[in-house]
Amino acid sequence: MRGWWREIAGLVLPVACGGCGRPQTELCPECARALTGTGPRRVRPASEPAGLPVVHAAAPYADAVREVLLAHKERGALALAGPLGGALAGAVEAAAGAVAGSGGGPLLLVPVPSSRRSVRARGHDPTRRIALAAAARLRRSGRDARVAPVLRQRRYVADQAGLGARGRLANLSGALEVVPGGARLLATGPAAGRTTGRTAGPAGTVVLVDDLMTTGASLAEAARALGAVHLSFISEIPHGLPAGFAQRGFERRAAAVVASSPASFEINRNSTRSWNVAGGER
Repeated sequence: MRGWWREIAGLVLPVACGGCGRPQTELCPECARALTGTGPRRVRPASEPAGLPVVHAAAPYADAVREVLLAHKERGALALAGPLGGALAGAVEAAAGAVAGSGGGPLLLVPVPSSRRSVRARGHDPTRRIALAAAARLRRSGRDARVAPVLRQRRYVADQAGLGARGRLANLSGALEVVPGGARLLATGPAAGRTTGRTAGPAGTVVLVDDLMTTGASLAEAARALGAVHLSFISEIPHGLPAGFAQRGFERRAAAVVASSPASFEINRNSTRSWNVAGGER
């Protein structure tokens, strides 16, 4: 109900740019350009957690980009999901293109899940909403793309805000799991055709998506959860895997985010710089 009311209210109440506050526009042209920046680039946190996939981001998390993300995530400016999804779509394309051997299969966007309490408090799931907008943008450009919300939190996770890199890793370790049936939803390649009786199509490319990357802990844990269910799924295939399948299907992963800390764009693993990031709770 809360999310529905926000959408209706947005049609009748005065609006202001989510990035700079300019009146009578949800997003001004200057702030819209800031979302795409100079184009998506690979990003790395200063201390890269084990298991982190290759990550691409659309823009640095600063100034107008920061305000737009917070307006959508925390202040219920739901109309901003469209432009944020457009920015994420560009990062998804870059991430999928960077995966070795990526072919013509579908793009499967897997959102990093928010906790139920966060969704209730906000009245919406910001990452999933942005992912849906990104998939729609990709389909309009001719890509076969869909959102596969197969991850969920399996235990309590504390608010991430204020935690450092080590604290976030400990907080999220083992926290995510794939929902029942999620493995088969993701396995769009030859193994899925063999186990379900359908004609197998090209293997899809799984792209983990989030609105923001800070330390990389959330994406690393999401990748671990997908990897764990992959091993369980292939053990159920009665005739074994086709040759080369280990490099296909949802074993072929990348990650994309709307924004990442400015330092991460420097791809400097030895950086000692730190950045304060708001909105830390998933």
